[in-house]
Amino acid sequence: MQQLRRAIITGITGQDGSYLAELLLERGYEVHGIVRRSSTGNTDRIDHLFTGTANGQPAITLHYGDLSDTSSLARIIDESQPEEVYNLGGQSHVKVSWDEAEYTADVVGLGVLRLLESIRRYQERTGRPVKFYQASSSEMFGSAEPPQSLTTPLHPRSPYAVAKVYGFWQTINHREAYGIFACNGILFNHESPRRGETFVTRKITRAVGRIKAGLQKKLTLGNLDAKRDWGHARDYVEAMHLMLQQEAPGDYVVATGEAHSVREFAQIAFSLVDLDYQDYVEVDPRFFRPAEVNYLLGDPAETFQRLNWRPRTSFQELVREMVQGDLELARRERAAREAGEGFVLHGAGTE
Repeated sequence: MQQLRRAIITGITGQDGSYLAELLLERGYEVHGIVRRSSTGNTDRIDHLFTGTANGQPAITLHYGDLSDTSSLARIIDESQPEEVYNLGGQSHVKVSWDEAEYTADVVGLGVLRLLESIRRYQERTGRPVKFYQASSSEMFGSAEPPQSLTTPLHPRSPYAVAKVYGFWQTINHREAYGIFACNGILFNHESPRRGETFVTRKITRAVGRIKAGLQKKLTLGNLDAKRDWGHARDYVEAMHLMLQQEAPGDYVVATGEAHSVREFAQIAFSLVDLDYQDYVEVDPRFFRPAEVNYLLGDPAETFQRLNWRPRTSFQELVREMVQGDLELARRERAAREAGEGFVLHGAGTE
């Protein structure tokens, strides 16, 4: 019997991790996920995978570990013996990174080094090659002029972005110094109904659902004029996987090539339920960043050619899918309230 390929995903309980786990299982992988130990579970997005998939693929295996703990990473790699490692973990909220700058630098920046070093030592000890994917971010470009590509100078504008720049260059350094098959995927903003509700897109669609259901009256946002290149996380994990299937490692910009403002996102989301966003959205300066990133627009032309990949979900389809998901969530919340029951929000954790 042919042995299944094995992959490790850090951040498997997050938005990207859950979609990637589904994709790898569908493609016949044995999937291992790294999760932090906590007093409350956060596996909502992957609970449906624990009993295996419909075509008989094995369920995922979870391991307790942390990007701040080298020994746990080395242990999990030794136990799992992976062919591929996808690093999607860490503190992923830009605004939170201003309040937790040191922690963000530790797990988002140094966490990459710890993981790469664990892979390097495993390869040297066993002779088994491991391919590594690093989730780099468009936030690394910061105030650089759009469109942004692999040749655009990096200008990070938050502790999160600075930590991502460190991880980006550490990935390249290990590739060049030790010959590790290590790739950076510089992903521009990607969303879905599984996005954490503290992120602006989900904050908008969650409010649309609750306002329509009579559970909320207003939505408070920050910079409505900030522009982002938004795609669907489900499409973007396909690009991650393709990077590790190439003959040689490299770095890639993953984006749609079109940008939309926060205002436009809100306008479309509210219009889908026949509401005018201007009647409900209020701007609060407290939600502005200390250093704003006004315009992120990716240039994915090279990636389209090298990976033979393109995003399949349009901006309008993305907004519609998120609104539909949160309308259903709001209906369930209202029904639970009317029945006098407690309501648990699913799919709103941080990645």
